[in-house]
Amino acid sequence: LYLEFASCIFCDSEILRLNDGGEVGLDWLEDNCSSDAPVIIILPGLTGASQAEYVKCLTLAANQIGIRIVVFNNRGLGGLILKTPRIYCAANSEDLEEVIKHVHSRNPNVKIGAIGISMGGLILGNYLASKQIATRKFLTAAMLISVPWNVFKGTESIEKPIFNLLLNKHLSRTIREFDATFTVKQFGFKDIDDYYTQATMHEKLHLIKIPLLCLNAADDPFQPFDAVPLEAARISKFVAIMMTARGGHIGFLEGIWPLVRDQYISRVFAQYFGAVFRNEADILDITEQYH
Repeated sequence: LYLEFASCIFCDSEILRLNDGGEVGLDWLEDNCSSDAPVIIILPGLTGASQAEYVKCLTLAANQIGIRIVVFNNRGLGGLILKTPRIYCAANSEDLEEVIKHVHSRNPNVKIGAIGISMGGLILGNYLASKQIATRKFLTAAMLISVPWNVFKGTESIEKPIFNLLLNKHLSRTIREFDATFTVKQFGFKDIDDYYTQATMHEKLHLIKIPLLCLNAADDPFQPFDAVPLEAARISKFVAIMMTARGGHIGFLEGIWPLVRDQYISRVFAQYFGAVFRNEADILDITEQYH
């Protein structure tokens, strides 16, 4: 995908100073969009930032239908220098909350959506679950891609010998080891089980009170199929989960040589948010019934 999306250039970058003195980066693409066009906040994965190929894929898809994009680069990513010892984790959405409020203040009368990919999906999902109905003040709808619903099962899956060798050989012995040694202490969790319990999303769908579309692949090595909360989504008024047989983790490519901009992930993304923003009034009428 690199050759296709190398030309994706963000037209405006800003550094947002947070309440604790930390800084995050916001990269905007607003070319060819009206000043009152909807805005979508993109939360990349664990080490992702605005130049990740999947981020540029989504950014261009939105731009082609007149939707503005802002990519939320976490502390220390996207060329940012860390200003505080703290970075980010899947169970903490304080930085995201500040970003959403900032984007809303900059665009007070504009429809805003958000999409989280992988770990970014955990951060966004936990924000939606913790704020519940209050999210409606800021967000019209949201989307999650390749989110590891059950962090316990997800880490077990990638700690199998073959995946552990490929993913972790340059890091700690396992991702769980890194989280236990670093993340748990930095964010004040009791232990690794406490952190993973708070980060896990599969039992929180009933708390989400805005439209949420989730895209997962059955062959995602980061999330076993049996951990995807299909039954919880089936009875939810706000959450829908799309499952594909193939797609891996943030893959969903099509064709033998997928060097084209029109990929499954970008089509679903553009169709979903395009429909949501066009029909916001009807959606609000429906969601108001489920206070």
